[in-house]
Amino acid sequence: MSSSWDGTIKIWNPNADESLVTLPTHSCTYSASFSPHSPSILSSVSSDSHLRVFDLRTPASASNHLTMNIPIHTPPKPRMGAAASVGVAPSEALTHDWNKYRDSIIATAGVDRLIRTFDIRMPNHGPIAILPGHEYAVRKLTWSPHLSDILLSASYDMTCRVWTDGSAMGVGSMKQDNMLEDPMFLGGGREMGRMGRHTEFVTGVDWCLFGAEGWCASTGWDEKVLVWDCRAVMQ
Repeated sequence: MSSSWDGTIKIWNPNADESLVTLPTHSCTYSASFSPHSPSILSSVSSDSHLRVFDLRTPASASNHLTMNIPIHTPPKPRMGAAASVGVAPSEALTHDWNKYRDSIIATAGVDRLIRTFDIRMPNHGPIAILPGHEYAVRKLTWSPHLSDILLSASYDMTCRVWTDGSAMGVGSMKQDNMLEDPMFLGGGREMGRMGRHTEFVTGVDWCLFGAEGWCASTGWDEKVLVWDCRAVMQ
């Protein structure tokens, strides 16, 4: 599968000369991914600040298999008794990833430096977690294949960061209650640590599927691939 600046997602067979399926997004699409939970569901994020979900089992009608079109910058629904959140101006979404254990959870990030997580069972609810911290655009996100609440990010601020989305915290704990008061820490998530050994933009990061659960690799414009253990920076 590939995404492109021409506003389409293409699904390929290496033995075919043309794409098997072409899905229009009508916007420059930086990231496309199949769900790890279903061979028929895929998603994308684009320069128009939308998360799209497609289901190839649906009829190829006017919607072109599109089942959800979620505006990433919609403010979260206010909690009981809380004031409504102020919306953030849309900006380009550059990366996203499916949670490996929770089949309805997707994380997105991009030019506005914020990581957001969404539950596609509630497409109109807004983000369920917002994670601020990066100083420049986030170019790559990836959920841990070992832990359901942990994800890695790579940014143009030359750092890789480890996060929890807060889903593994004890409900009602003092830390989570306090963090929920700040809408920028929606969901109780937080940065757990960072790796700053790159000397240029960091554009890629991924987890090792085998061995120790903290091993990962990152790469960037400094022409280096760094292999490191995120547990060494986590607090």
